[in-house]
Amino acid sequence: MNLDTHITQVNPAFYVRNLAVAGDLVLSPMDGISDAPFRALARSMGSALSYTEFINAIDILNGYPYLEEHLYFEEGERPVVYQIFDDEPDRLVAAAHRLSERQPDIIDVNMGCSARCVTGRGAGAGLLRTPEKIARIFATLTRELTVPITGKIRLGWDTDSRNYLEIARIIEDNGGALIAVHARTKEQGYTGEVDWDAIAEIKRAVSIPVLGNGDVKTVADIDRIKEQTGCDGVMIGRAAIGNPWIFARMDREDVPAAMVRETMRRHLDANIEFYGVERGLTLFRKHLKRYLAPYDVSRHLLGAMLTATEPGVVWSFLDEVLPG
Repeated sequence: MNLDTHITQVNPAFYVRNLAVAGDLVLSPMDGISDAPFRALARSMGSALSYTEFINAIDILNGYPYLEEHLYFEEGERPVVYQIFDDEPDRLVAAAHRLSERQPDIIDVNMGCSARCVTGRGAGAGLLRTPEKIARIFATLTRELTVPITGKIRLGWDTDSRNYLEIARIIEDNGGALIAVHARTKEQGYTGEVDWDAIAEIKRAVSIPVLGNGDVKTVADIDRIKEQTGCDGVMIGRAAIGNPWIFARMDREDVPAAMVRETMRRHLDANIEFYGVERGLTLFRKHLKRYLAPYDVSRHLLGAMLTATEPGVVWSFLDEVLPG
């Protein structure tokens, strides 16, 4: 798999400790989305860091069938960030040691996932309820590992416990090298209004780089969040699905149909190379729906594309949607 992911480093946007980061836009880690094929595609468009899907520390230590797929990265993706999650500090540290053997550029601690299956055990955004545990995790990781340690957080558990400034200072005071901030609480999930002003507060409170995240959907949004918060970079998640061109600072409506076709083909080809035909097609479906969302595609035609078992069938149907 090669999607030409080299980006020339000129005038770095910011540094993670001594690591220069060439751009200010970053694909957010997303379970089931930011896999190797999509990361490489986003990287080729301008995403400046490659965050893996988050990985359970238990799985890192004990193994599971898809671990190697989740840990795989290509040299052209660097800087590469392994994101891990757990509620148990000693297990997180042990998993980070194991990951450091693979020589990532950064290891990131997930404190932002709002899924009940993660937070219910005290991991992800559940860690925000135990600041002392976060302090222990970062102090131990930064003392024992040479790779930079970073964190992705939310504003707090709920409206009544928005402890983002406390958490941000704990991360910095215990050696953390960067903070990415989703400007919602765990309780909000992905609903309700984002609070970009909270990102600005964090940026003023710490000296390490801050990435702003939450409801960045357009090029104008990129400019607005940077101006409003002073953040060093912008992390883009759901809005990049079906629109990797946002990392090239192109709004979706400005992407010509020919470019959409070419990008979809590159993406599906990379999926098939990485996963094989059957899984590659299956895992591409979520992206295909988003790529085609702006177009008038009949339910019958979309259904046929989503259930196709051969790549050629997808392309033949695509000719009807995006001819030329």
